[in-house]
Amino acid sequence: MHKQAHAHGHRIPMLMVDEPQDIEFLVKESEVLTGQAGRIFVIAGADWLTYRVLWSQAGFKVERLDDKGQVLHTQHQLPWEFVEHSVIEALQAGQLFTPSVRHRG
Repeated sequence: MHKQAHAHGHRIPMLMVDEPQDIEFLVKESEVLTGQAGRIFVIAGADWLTYRVLWSQAGFKVERLDDKGQVLHTQHQLPWEFVEHSVIEALQAGQLFTPSVRHRG
């Protein structure tokens, strides 16, 4: 979770997500620091797919976003379903990043 990269031409520092359990922490951290629900995660690849993940004790709400931040698709998943989501697959492949919420532009 400590590696940094810059997203596909963007200047916002990106943190690599290393462990599935980091996602819950990162979502909560973002909500506390920004006051906004959920956190953005980016799958680094040819398309740079963007998701917003919202966590609750009931499970995860995963929103696929377009390049303007508009929701294209929403999934509600229980924790044991989320472990098979493409976000987790990207994490396991070393391709999951999230913008640093501590960055001041």
